[in-house]
Amino acid sequence: MNGSVCRVFLGRSVCVLLWLLLGAAAWGQDGQTVADVVERAVQAAGGREKLLVLFRMEERYSSGAVPGAVEKWSRRVSVLEAPKYWWVDGRDRGSEPAKYDVWAWTLGLLRDGGTVLERQSGSEESGRATVVLRASGTVQPAMDLHFDAQTYRLVRLDWRDDIYRFSDWREHDGAGYQAKTVIWKKGASQPWFHHDVVRLERLRELPAGLVR
Repeated sequence: MNGSVCRVFLGRSVCVLLWLLLGAAAWGQDGQTVADVVERAVQAAGGREKLLVLFRMEERYSSGAVPGAVEKWSRRVSVLEAPKYWWVDGRDRGSEPAKYDVWAWTLGLLRDGGTVLERQSGSEESGRATVVLRASGTVQPAMDLHFDAQTYRLVRLDWRDDIYRFSDWREHDGAGYQAKTVIWKKGASQPWFHHDVVRLERLRELPAGLVR
């Protein structure tokens, strides 16, 4: 809507209010646009060409507020190409929602042209300020991604009834990622799930025996 059309149909004061509301979704109080935040987050993770797309992941995980000894955690090896595919033991996990968690964790969600991104009010995670983007369109319900305001590494993800807290930054083949995830239910005083990435391997092609 251009300025003249806005004045004719809405009136000057309403028009200004509309511009302010629309601008608030694209700009933060720090003056950064959504595109600025995305670019900084992608660069922090190694750059557009280095983001993880198809990869093998060795992982270990444990349920409960206080995880047991690491040697007793469950383990598995997966092949992932989020958000469509997550193969375990040669079979895709179907409609498993966690595919979207991985898509956000690899920042692939931010790069999809169908994703609608909006700035949200900043927050804090582990005592550090965060920059928050809300993603919708390609993921339902909307998902909030929190980036450290200094490093622009992903440190938290709020989606559905869960809060994912990320730590232990590592690198593989030029791609940066958080290796540790602790998941909390919103409003809970203790976590309910713990997950570690033990090893990653970027794949250039789909392993034999797997089908898209």
